[in-house]
Amino acid sequence: MRWTSCLTLVKHGLLMPSVFIHHAERNGLMAPLGQWVLEQACLQLKKWQKDPVMAQLELAVNVSQTQFRQDSFTADVLRAVQQHGIEPRRLELELTETLMALNMDDLQHKMQLLERSGLRFSLDDFGTGFSSLHWLRQLPLPLHTLKIDRSFVSDLPHDNNSAAIVKTLLGLAQSMELKVVAEGIEQDAQQAFLMEHGCPRFQGYLYSKPLPLQEFVSFVRKHNLSASLQTSPEGITSGTAQVKSPVTAP
Repeated sequence: MRWTSCLTLVKHGLLMPSVFIHHAERNGLMAPLGQWVLEQACLQLKKWQKDPVMAQLELAVNVSQTQFRQDSFTADVLRAVQQHGIEPRRLELELTETLMALNMDDLQHKMQLLERSGLRFSLDDFGTGFSSLHWLRQLPLPLHTLKIDRSFVSDLPHDNNSAAIVKTLLGLAQSMELKVVAEGIEQDAQQAFLMEHGCPRFQGYLYSKPLPLQEFVSFVRKHNLSASLQTSPEGITSGTAQVKSPVTAP
């Protein structure tokens, strides 16, 4: 997501989440902001359903701890999906390890309820927290995708420690029958290493700069990528390309 207004565009251009998210958190706006993003995502998926080129895209949305802990979270998600008439499987909710600070029973209950309704979950920035493996081992969470954090990818393929960690994470994902996405791809050598070791999905600036919505749609049409892409908060995930298509807050 990017934030824009006449004032910010003149002074700063599009604002990155790192600039404005902490202000939203401090002012108690994370839950309504997260719900707005979810509604916009569902609205866009609804529009794409009418377009044969775009209809197969999946969209991933970040979920903050503040938003997830709301009592109405599951009802809000299901209402947005049903209101716009989208296929639940086309919406993926991206979680981070910060959610482990919540009540585990509540976490499992909400995830399982939404998963039974057809939604999918991914674990973002996997491997950056001390409890990543413990979480996966202890809890029967309905995860669909693991996203390998860019910090493990940045020094590939030359750093032996990074290479060993990434190969371990890829093996873990394969053994658990989870999809895996590598974040932060900027060099051909990084992509080649990951493909060699069984990672077919990437995100990163190697493929494209961030694109506004209409430019993103044009990119998909030009490269005929609709069958293999998934949109996410960080962009488009595929075996060959990544393009950021930000939700823009007015």
